Amino acid sequence: MNRAEVLKRLAREEGFQLAGICGPDPSEHLNFLNAWIEEKRHGSMTYLARPSALARRADVSEILGEVGTVLVVAQNYHQEDPDGVPDDSSRGVVARYARGRDYHRVVKNALHRVHHRFEEVEGRPVPARAYVDTGPILEREFAQRAGLGWFGRNTMLIHPRQGSYFFLGVLLLGVEIEPDAPVDVDYCGSCEACLDACPTSALLGRGPSGGPVMDASRCISYLTIEHSGSIPVELRPLIGNRIYGCDICQEVCPFNRRFAEPAIEPGYAARGPGERPAGVELEGPVPGQSGIPPTPNHPGTDAPLLTDLMGMDEVAWEAFSRGSAIRRAGRAGFLRNVAVALGNWGSVEAVPALVGALADPDALVRGHVAWGLGQVGSEEAWDALSEGIKVEEDPRARQEFNDALNRVKEGLTASEPGPG
Repeated sequence: MNRAEVLKRLAREEGFQLAGICGPDPSEHLNFLNAWIEEKRHGSMTYLARPSALARRADVSEILGEVGTVLVVAQNYHQEDPDGVPDDSSRGVVARYARGRDYHRVVKNALHRVHHRFEEVEGRPVPARAYVDTGPILEREFAQRAGLGWFGRNTMLIHPRQGSYFFLGVLLLGVEIEPDAPVDVDYCGSCEACLDACPTSALLGRGPSGGPVMDASRCISYLTIEHSGSIPVELRPLIGNRIYGCDICQEVCPFNRRFAEPAIEPGYAARGPGERPAGVELEGPVPGQSGIPPTPNHPGTDAPLLTDLMGMDEVAWEAFSRGSAIRRAGRAGFLRNVAVALGNWGSVEAVPALVGALADPDALVRGHVAWGLGQVGSEEAWDALSEGIKVEEDPRARQEFNDALNRVKEGLTASEPGPG
């Protein structure tokens, strides 16, 4: 068995469904990336435009000088939605990849094990660096070059027999190994299902170079995770009940519809009320507290009720987000998303949860809660907004209150019976 076969066998034994090898040649997509950034398609993700990061994305030898090989691995995270989801607007939808344990740690730990076992086979130290979606690495380009798939119109890497529901990891190695053949075929053909399904029209088709183009500033995943400020008002109704990330462009993909299989890694499974991701309970107490962690009191990630999510205090948020990728949004960002989803639900049943959150310590949350109440538009919503604006001091939140009051007033006036 040659080195390439050994390395890929080790990867499969450590839980990766796919593994491929390519050389560390400089990126062929840097011009595309620069143009995309110049067009401001990256939204507020300014870290993508840092010169040092661009230089390392262009050439990974800036990261590991002796790099001779790039191992690319993929781990499946697919799981079916519960019955009624996402159509039940009273429940929040968490993207599949974030329903269980934070994948960064799971994938990176497995890559380290692959590295150490490969060193044992080699009988000598092998310089290496592992990356999982946190460093200046163009993972999808390496994956395409390593034969793991092609760039779909939804910007995802798609494998012709496994779809796109998988995490990518990269292991840079200071040894030269024979590479795999790249995937040079665009199997999307004329299909544009993902473009047609995207609620916010974030997918823009293929650019002049043939690569897929996304306006990240309109993407639901960006808006509910990476974006830290107020969600543009015109995009809020399009988010629906997706409170963290979005799978729509993957759900409609024919390759996922045909080939997606359940994840093998147990840590990626959705959590029920109060459950921690698998393995997280072994990581010690909550930072800043002594003894064992407090009993979790959160609604879980398996289609939780929006009203339960809106009521999470700091302790519940700590239990809910601990060991989870969801923590990236922060408590304020996440509750902002929940408030938008409650407003999109538009039911009077959402009012008590929204009213309770009008006293949230974060102005970002209060402003989006006011918007949610404005979408419901009941007399109870009017009363709560009228009282809340009296004590609201944040200028942006006050504007949200005013706008919401105007919407409620218009709605109540329109519903009043005319003269008989």
